[in-house]
Amino acid sequence: MARDTAAKSSDWRFELAGAAPPVAAQRHTRRVIHGRVLDDPYDWLAAKNWREVLRDPDALPVDIAKLIEAENAYCDRVMAPLKNLRKALVAEMRGRIKEDDSEVPEPDGPYAYYERFHEGAEHPLYCRTPREGGAETVLLDGDALAKGHDFFDIGDAAHAPDHAQLAWSVDDAGSELYDIRTRALSDGLDRADVVSDSDGAIVWQANSKAYYYVLIDENHRTAQVFRHEVGADPAEDALIIEELDSAWFVSLQESGCRRFAIVSIHGHDATECWLIDLREDNPTPRIVAPREPRLRYDVEPHGDLLYIRNNADGADDFRISVAPLAEPGRENWKDVIPHRHGVMIDSFTVYARHLVRLLRENSLPTIVIRALSSGEEHAIHFEEEAYALSIDPGLEFDTDILRFVYSSMTTPDETYDYDMAARTRVLRKRQEIPSGHDPKNYVTRRLFATARDGEIVPITLLHRADFTPGGDGAPLLLYGYGAYGYALSASFNEDALSLVDRGFVYARAHIRGGTDKGWRWYEDGKLEKKQNSFWDFIDCARHLVSAGYTREGGVVAQGGSAGGLLMGAVANEAPELFAGIIASVPFVDTLNTMLRDDLPLTPPEWLEWGNPIASAEAYDRLASYSPYDNVRAQRYPPILAVAGVTDPRVTYWEPLKWVAKLRATMSGGGPVLLFTHMGAGHAGASGRFEALEDTALEYAFALACAARAFKDGRDVLAKC
Repeated sequence: MARDTAAKSSDWRFELAGAAPPVAAQRHTRRVIHGRVLDDPYDWLAAKNWREVLRDPDALPVDIAKLIEAENAYCDRVMAPLKNLRKALVAEMRGRIKEDDSEVPEPDGPYAYYERFHEGAEHPLYCRTPREGGAETVLLDGDALAKGHDFFDIGDAAHAPDHAQLAWSVDDAGSELYDIRTRALSDGLDRADVVSDSDGAIVWQANSKAYYYVLIDENHRTAQVFRHEVGADPAEDALIIEELDSAWFVSLQESGCRRFAIVSIHGHDATECWLIDLREDNPTPRIVAPREPRLRYDVEPHGDLLYIRNNADGADDFRISVAPLAEPGRENWKDVIPHRHGVMIDSFTVYARHLVRLLRENSLPTIVIRALSSGEEHAIHFEEEAYALSIDPGLEFDTDILRFVYSSMTTPDETYDYDMAARTRVLRKRQEIPSGHDPKNYVTRRLFATARDGEIVPITLLHRADFTPGGDGAPLLLYGYGAYGYALSASFNEDALSLVDRGFVYARAHIRGGTDKGWRWYEDGKLEKKQNSFWDFIDCARHLVSAGYTREGGVVAQGGSAGGLLMGAVANEAPELFAGIIASVPFVDTLNTMLRDDLPLTPPEWLEWGNPIASAEAYDRLASYSPYDNVRAQRYPPILAVAGVTDPRVTYWEPLKWVAKLRATMSGGGPVLLFTHMGAGHAGASGRFEALEDTALEYAFALACAARAFKDGRDVLAKC
């Protein structure tokens, strides 16, 4: 195994002596809801001015800010003995990054566009070159623009159809409120007009005189689509579409043929699509099919036709239909790709001569291509036991070239251009690992755990080739999510090699709540069936113990956001299984958040979790598993939570309250740590190297937990 020369296993411990944790004051708030008394001793930690805090972290009330700072100081002190290990982790993870890296250029008309990094840069350059070769033009310099900002994220950089302008959006607080600016590419200067508070997406009108965007309202919800004329006062922007129901999101994208802007109005169980003709100055949006409960669909125009991926008439795993563009209503939908139960159509793309769909069956993806003229189909085949695929639709519609990215847990990203007519592929880029990576030194496996109700749950794992399961096994990091229909991929994670090379097994549990095994897999992990997600994760951990990959108490569990809810739930239900818990921006104050209809995501997410305001049944169900409300007097494993003050998705106070209640209630174990970014949101640090500090914190914590769990003389870490 690889040796860590900078930090030996003797450094992998926590400093607990004399490190007293902060104690949050208890100021009880009692409410009676559906006849139930809800007592919350830490409700005061939710700032009343949270909307202001999203825009300006310095607006945080002083008493709350002091507690967060004390938590950060405590985390630093407890983790102090791991300082050298964290430095070593950052250095080796950075050593796997090709610093002067570049995307494969994407052709569009006379130019090819791409992002690249120069050595040492935290943020990318946005560039183009003439399509037939010539000098590079830098359109945006991310590092230069980020100077003076603690957080900086470019959401979109969309060149106009005339290739003379660039509209770009930026969030400089982590709150996901993006300003849009327009830059003249002749001189590289931004115009004076700035559109504020957008969601970051930009779609240009065909004549390059205006663009469309989605505005975020005062409750941080997407509700309106506007048209902005370049150079005009944004206060005069024309409202194109407005959604008045707070339970629905609004999003915007350009169609593959670039004739339309597609507006999707969607909740957690239904969608409604509108088309905006980009050739018109004063367009009248056209609805495709009015919303219906549980009807989900998305669309792509193709000439006089409209292709529709949909779940109508019981097609839970989706089918693809076609309808006349002039009469796209549901009554005119005719199947071109029928529904197959258990084979989910994740997404689809339409080109001038081909229809491409990405399928997922039993958590593995497949690309299938259909020639539109003949209906003949073929799939692209891959050899590894578990792998990941993604499609890059590109910027051109009239092309036979499909770009896709392949990877596995042992194979770094490979970008291919695939000729859909000739059925040949060309490798355009292979992810370089400058410090070296030999896939033969690693093994990726697919295992299947039997859940307590008999369901079969896939697990994808990675370990060193010289590791053999058996005995007490090895420390194991088990990652899970299980919500919103998000499927975990078996993609390459170069950072995880820092654990694997130190003796860890790295595993991902494809639990219910995602669509890893189709839409039913999602439905079986939400609302009244949410408990399945937690049980699946626990049963996967126990399967890995019984299969000899680890031992009870040797698993470090990791999840973020809704996966953080998973972490809180399994910590309450089966603490004896875990050496440690890592919960990033964890959705742990679930009941209280779902009781607050003023928060950004609450009304839309009642269809995911239930509405405890309207339903006593939903209240009782949430109360039965909400991690914050189910903390009990038992021994907990070490826990690390990570949060962001400007996070609009999982507010900073959820992990802050959870950590306070854990310490006040638990009968032993720990430590319980919280690190909060004071100037960042849901995604953490924005720079590519800054983000490594977050990962190093989490992995150092995992290593310390494992060293403690395997301290009985069979410490495999000591051999690394």
